[in-house]
Amino acid sequence: MRHDPASAAIIIMLRALKMYGMAQAVGELTEQGSPAFESAMPILSQLLKAETAEREVRSIAYQIKSARFPAYKDLSGYDFASGEVN
Repeated sequence: MRHDPASAAIIIMLRALKMYGMAQAVGELTEQGSPAFESAMPILSQLLKAETAEREVRSIAYQIKSARFPAYKDLSGYDFASGEVN
């Protein structure tokens, strides 16, 4: 059994994303030592990092939406010419 730090990191990311079947398959492919899989590992790592980041963004957006915070307003969008001051 080979212990490759890159494949171990991929397995950890897959498990964090609850992709247990894929994590098991990565372990098996690493043991086989497939050159095609070895060359695909950097791409797979980048995709997993992107998926993790996207899930975090969606989670935060969902939490903010469910908290029902009021819409953010500032003075940069206000039209001072249309408002009259007495």
